[in-house]
Amino acid sequence: MENIKLFESQKIRSSWDNEQEKWFFSIVDIIAALTDSNNPQVYWRVLKKRLLAEGNETVTNCNGLKMVAPDGKMRLTDVANTEQLFRLIQSIPSPKAESFKQWLAKNGYERIEESQDLEKAIDRAMENYLNLGYSTAWINQRLKSIEVRKELTDEWENRGVKIGQEFGSLTDIITQAWSGNTVK
Repeated sequence: MENIKLFESQKIRSSWDNEQEKWFFSIVDIIAALTDSNNPQVYWRVLKKRLLAEGNETVTNCNGLKMVAPDGKMRLTDVANTEQLFRLIQSIPSPKAESFKQWLAKNGYERIEESQDLEKAIDRAMENYLNLGYSTAWINQRLKSIEVRKELTDEWENRGVKIGQEFGSLTDIITQAWSGNTVK
């Protein structure tokens, strides 16, 4: 499923991958939005060479995907998922990218704090849910459901169930039993 996102009124081509359950974004479109470059394709080629020379694996892991080009034809373009995109944006010297970089640094610092004090993570989750308009009762129920899920997965692990695919299969079975639908 292809989609157009907007960043400061700039069009960003994006595509949802059902198999990987991830969004992929056109790198050239991101570069155009952040740099105001006259030729974002050349900018990307130069940046890609520089990052490869530095040993940056993000560039190696970027894939090509056919997307509708400005001329209306399907053309192969380099795309990045959200994680790869964050890394690439860190490499772009641009005033537009600077506020985004500061946001990334702030979030990274908060996650480090939360890993040292889990109560901060819970407080942040509650604050985020409140900002999204959820009631305190709903938030408390959500936190309780997380606790119950953790107890269930701990029991599975104690009984030899492997984290990952086996947890996913059991979750699908439970979900289908009560809702008639799979998790997907």
